[in-house]
Parts: sequence; structure tokens; C-alpha cells
Amino acid sequence: MRRHLAAALLALGLIASTGAPAQASEFPSTIRLPDGFRPEGVLTGPGPFAYVGSMADGSIYRVDLRTGRGATFSEGPGTPALGLHADGHGHLFVAGGTGGDLRILDARSGHLLATHRLTTGPAFVNDIAFSQGAAWITDSTNPVLYKLPLRGDRLPGPPVRIPLTGDITYGSGFNANGITPTPDGRALLVVQSNTGDLFRVEPSGATRRVNLHGETLAEGDGLLLRGRTLYAVQNRWNAVAVLRLNADGTDARVVRRLRSARFDCPATVAAFGSRLYLPNARFDTTPTPRTPYTLVAIPRQ
Repeated sequence: MRRHLAAALLALGLIASTGAPAQASEFPSTIRLPDGFRPEGVLTGPGPFAYVGSMADGSIYRVDLRTGRGATFSEGPGTPALGLHADGHGHLFVAGGTGGDLRILDARSGHLLATHRLTTGPAFVNDIAFSQGAAWITDSTNPVLYKLPLRGDRLPGPPVRIPLTGDITYGSGFNANGITPTPDGRALLVVQSNTGDLFRVEPSGATRRVNLHGETLAEGDGLLLRGRTLYAVQNRWNAVAVLRLNADGTDARVVRRLRSARFDCPATVAAFGSRLYLPNARFDTTPTPRTPYTLVAIPRQ
């Protein structure tokens, strides 16, 4: 599916034919984003490009990882853009944070294709994962997942509200945040920021706490799964926990934490080549229109 999207983007001149990509070591390790942008979500590919969402106004910024140069890909509606995901059929999904919505953009043009109102009242629609033929979206305020059936190159079906039951208990602060499939693809993993717990979540919404063997993922934010390795961003800890999972995602051990002097509350993580890319959300810095922000790269370990 990604090949089809890449071909479409190439035909429309949105990506260059890269052939054999340049060595990652030749790419910039720190990429300047627009001042005042307030980045949160990040998505890489196809090709050496990243898309970064703005908490300030919901805009999506597209950057060439080879040069660090970028431009606004889609103007925001004035509400946040948090988690980002693409379905390989020309659809870019954008979690709307306090806007309580999910927006779907044309991945070629950035034009808005659809908006789904997921909830009314207080909400923090946060992150997105694809699994079992559906998009699954977390809400850090309300104990639910939102499920949208995927329908190939057609727009997804209407959202279904899936209550979270079992081990997870919502409290004050940010609750369910990053989400990704389990290694076996039969369920989902969700990190709870305010408790540091990781949960296996069944498609029914039933949750089971993952055994972390005494470790914590406090301030857990974006998740990235590669095989049985899980990268979990801990934003105010300025760290990425690297965990080794069993197949069904019920047991996980932290094997190391990746850190960088260039981290300033990174929020989410995406991979390209041998690198991880993380936007510095700077949650502990009062945002202004002149506040600088960056996207940083570190070796994937």
C-alpha cells in the first residue's frame, strides 16, 4: 500500500525519486521548524520526508529530511493537530486534540477530505494506530477508543465509540496517549501518561496491564513498534524507553533508554532509515509566536 502512495506522490511531484537514499549520517540531525509552531505528532515517508503536526493551529508542516528544508503542507483549522497516520490510499489521518475530532487530509495535496466529530465536551483526541482493518484513536480525557473502519481507497466508515474496561483507570492529567498494535497484531498497546502503565487493549476495549517488571513509562507519549521492539517516548523525562516485548504484548522489559542533549520534551517518534525522528514539543516552555522549535534525529538502537 505504501508503494502505491509513493507512486502517486511521485507522479504529482510531491516527492523526488531517491533511488538509493543518501546515508543517514549525511542528513541534518537538527531541523528547524517554524517559530511558534508547537509540534507534537510526526509521520515519516514515503521517501525521506516527514510531516509534523502543530498544536498551535493544526497545520501540517512537511520537511525534506535530506536538507532540512520544509514548508506548510496543510493549513490548520485553528485547533490542534496531534497524532498522524497515513493509510497507503492517499489519506492522512490527523487527531484533533481539544477539538474532539479526527480530520482526514488528501496525502497528495493536503486538502481536507472529511472531518469526524468523535465527541462533544472536554476531550483530548491524541494518537492513532491502524490494526485489524480499522483506525484506533486514543482520548486522554475520556476512557474510550474511537474506531473507524478502513475501506481501502474510499474514506473510512463512521466512528464507533469503544469504552475502555478492565485494568485501566482514568485520573487527573493525561491518561491514554500513544497507541500501536501488539507484535502479533491481535490487540493494541496503549501507554497511560499519568501512571506510567502500559496496557494491552483488546478490540472490545478490555484492558490488561502489561508486566513492565518494576519499570515505569511515566510521561509516556508516542509509541513506535518495530518487530518486538517498542520505542516509548517519555516527554518530560527527555528519554525514549526501548522495550523488548513478547508476541502478544503482555510482557515487556526496558532494555535501555535513549537520551540526547538536544531533547526538549520530545512528544512522538517516527523512523526513517537508521534514525529516529522526534519533534521537541517543549511542554515546559511557555509558548509564544517567537518560540523556536526543532525536529531532532538520533540513531535507532
